[in-house]
Amino acid sequence: MKTMDNSTNQRHPRALLVTALLLALWLWPPAITSGAADAAAPVGGIPDKVFNVREFGAKGDGRTLDTASIQKALDECANAGGGTVRFLAGTYLTKPIVLRTRTTVQLDDGATIKATDDAADFAVAGKPNSFVPFIGGKNLQDVTITGRGTIDGSGAKWWGPAEEARRKMPGYTLPRPNLIVLAGCKNLRVENITLKDSPKFHLVPTDCDGVIISNVTITAPEHAANTDAIDPSICRNVLITKCRIDVGDDNVAIKSGRKVEGREFASENTTVTDCTFLHGHGMSIGSETAGGVRNVMVRNCTFEGTENGIRIKSQRGRGGVVENVSFSDITMKDVDPAITLTCYYMYNSAGDRVQKSAPEQDAAQPADDKTPVFRNIQIKNLRATTKRGAGLILGLPESLITNVVLENVDISAATKGLTVKNAKGIQFKNVHVTCKEGPSTVVENAQVEGLEAAKTSEGK
Repeated sequence: MKTMDNSTNQRHPRALLVTALLLALWLWPPAITSGAADAAAPVGGIPDKVFNVREFGAKGDGRTLDTASIQKALDECANAGGGTVRFLAGTYLTKPIVLRTRTTVQLDDGATIKATDDAADFAVAGKPNSFVPFIGGKNLQDVTITGRGTIDGSGAKWWGPAEEARRKMPGYTLPRPNLIVLAGCKNLRVENITLKDSPKFHLVPTDCDGVIISNVTITAPEHAANTDAIDPSICRNVLITKCRIDVGDDNVAIKSGRKVEGREFASENTTVTDCTFLHGHGMSIGSETAGGVRNVMVRNCTFEGTENGIRIKSQRGRGGVVENVSFSDITMKDVDPAITLTCYYMYNSAGDRVQKSAPEQDAAQPADDKTPVFRNIQIKNLRATTKRGAGLILGLPESLITNVVLENVDISAATKGLTVKNAKGIQFKNVHVTCKEGPSTVVENAQVEGLEAAKTSEGK
């Protein structure tokens, strides 16, 4: 515990400062809503000029293709130095569009931006199986997507073939467009809107700094493969708060797939708070961790019927350092399982017909810069019931998971208990695990302090 405490004390001032700054940005200036008076309110110093897409020819009737009109409004907004591109109530059918810097996209109550579902509309010329996102943008600053409306990815046409491919090869991701991908942006806000039915991932900030995602509802059918909700990738200073997520894959997945020059950790300073996770694969870090992830705080979140609860996942060849992660004040109901920290992630999920796990016998391999390293992790004030097992903490023989503290944790598992393997510096403080099959805690090649005092109940 001493090592964990020292690390925690060193990181909290910075983490708290980052969180305070993000919360300050979130609370000010006020969010734009659907009212006419609000539509003209300047945001963050952006000019208050409003560009109504209907004035550029958009019909919003759900049948007419409005792409050219919408893009013209976005371009004119940028040419004017910024402003608000406004969508009145209606359904705006469009091919992919590109956002510009210093732009607020406002969707009034009843407004829907709806994607076409023709693969040719998204295809990248000369690159088979490559697609542009429905809404994209690169190297932007001061971009907001807000209002009470909806962005609809029209993904149903894509999901059937994707699920069929995944069942043939667990973990295979059939190439499809993402809904929103904004790369290299500073000061990005997505708030109050609904995102739904993406062909693949819904919201993917990539290499962004200063991201606030607040009060966003994201939905897709449970069976829609790979429909991650929010995937901040190699981002810094991210706040995800008050979101409701019900999708077919990761609810939130913090990713760090490559190293970034000049940064020790490609992904750092992420806070997830006051969110509700329903169907989906849980609150994840990984599986891409090669660039490193640090300073993640998840608190006051609710999980119900989620395939995973909290999960840190990677594997040999895709790993990096994941450190200084805290989960606190978490409630879970009927999840599967509650806790997963694994260095043997094999791209598939608990619901797959063939679920790969760690081999029974696995010799240590030479470690390199792509070996997963998980350390300094705290799970506190967790209450959970599970559909099957309680979960696992599973390192590699050559890279033990280190310094994990479970405090005030109560897990009632329908089948098996908690497995701890290839780990050291694991501490149980007021931990209660019950299960119906076998021992409540299985320890192999691991050092667990406080296990003897843990309140446990074994199956018969």
